[in-house]
Amino acid sequence: MDDVTRPDLRPERKVQVWDMPTRLFHWSLVLLVALSYASARMGKIDWHFLSGYAVLTLVLFRIAWGIAGSDTSRFSRFVRRPADALRHLRDLPRRQAGAEPGHNPAGAFMVLALLGLLLAQTVTGLFSSDGLIVEGPLAHLVDGATSEAATSWHGFFFDVIVVAVGLHVAAVLAYAVVAREDLVRPMILGWKRLPPSVPAPRMASPLLAAALLAASAAAVWAISRLG
Repeated sequence: MDDVTRPDLRPERKVQVWDMPTRLFHWSLVLLVALSYASARMGKIDWHFLSGYAVLTLVLFRIAWGIAGSDTSRFSRFVRRPADALRHLRDLPRRQAGAEPGHNPAGAFMVLALLGLLLAQTVTGLFSSDGLIVEGPLAHLVDGATSEAATSWHGFFFDVIVVAVGLHVAAVLAYAVVAREDLVRPMILGWKRLPPSVPAPRMASPLLAAALLAASAAAVWAISRLG
């Protein structure tokens, strides 16, 4: 499908574009990132660790789901070349609203960036230490200098995540104003109206999602017990 699509005059039909696992991942991650920040600010370290483990579980699940999940969640389906993303942004004002069932070429890079940042932030948290009381479950595996560096990077990555989230929200608002496309409602309800020329994406089994989530949780639990 071309990045800039011609209007299809036939009636649009209601199509499921986001599966339940992807939507639950998205909104759970929003809540967990907020909880991670609030718990750190309030000194609730136990809650901070639990939230971090949950974030890492979700990130690992999303990586696996990006390989084996529904069409709109698969990296192979929505990740394109940087040139495609730039062309998409350039042509945004004259695009047909809602012509893509899932992530657009520009949004794909934001997805990858956020996943990479969250993975880096949680992994550095595993090796971080304040040098006194609080330390990550893997801090004992590295020397003090490495743990101190991990602590600094842990804070740095969170600051970058805040900026990335701000850009993400700004992009969603820009799409609503410039392209008149609501990106939030489909991520809540799971469906959007598409032209008949756009094929409906294939949805993967929820049982597969449950299995991948369980495997991700087991991996994070095993990591947390390495002390």
